[in-house]
Amino acid sequence: MEEIDWDDESTIKRWCMEQRDNAARYMSEQPVKFGALGEWPAWHVAPYVSVWAVESVKAPGKVGWWVISGDLPTDYTSSAGTSDPRSAVATFSKLWLSAAERMERGEQLDHFTVGNADNALELAPLLKSRATLLSQWANDDSCWDNEAQAQRDCL
Repeated sequence: MEEIDWDDESTIKRWCMEQRDNAARYMSEQPVKFGALGEWPAWHVAPYVSVWAVESVKAPGKVGWWVISGDLPTDYTSSAGTSDPRSAVATFSKLWLSAAERMERGEQLDHFTVGNADNALELAPLLKSRATLLSQWANDDSCWDNEAQAQRDCL
C-alpha cells in the first residue's frame, strides 16, 4: 500500500475537495435552509478535520452554519455564538463530549445521532476522543496563527 504524502499540496487539495463534497451531501440531508458552502475550508488539518462556512439564507453573505467533516463524524452547528472556525471547533468539542458522556450512561440523545442505540457504548469513547482532540486544537494558538503552519503544528 502506497503511503500518502500529506505535505503535498495536491494531496491536501484533493482531500479538501472530497471533504467539501461530503459536507455538501451531509447538509443537503439536514432539515435546515442554507446558502452556499465555502469553496475552501475555513480551517483544516488534513487528513483529520475540515471546517466549512455555510452561508446564511436569512443574511446572505454571512456565515449561518459551520460544518465539520473528516476522520470524525460529519456535523453542523449554527453560527450563533460561533463567529469563526476556532469557536466552531470548540462548540463541536463541547457538544460531542456531552453526547459521548450521555451515550456512556445509555441515555437517549435529543437531536443527535451517532450510529444507532445498539452501538452507542462502542462509539462513545471514539466520539469522546475526537471531542478531546478538537478541544486541544481549539485551545492551541499555534493551530490558528497561520493556515499553512497550522497544518503542521496541530499534528
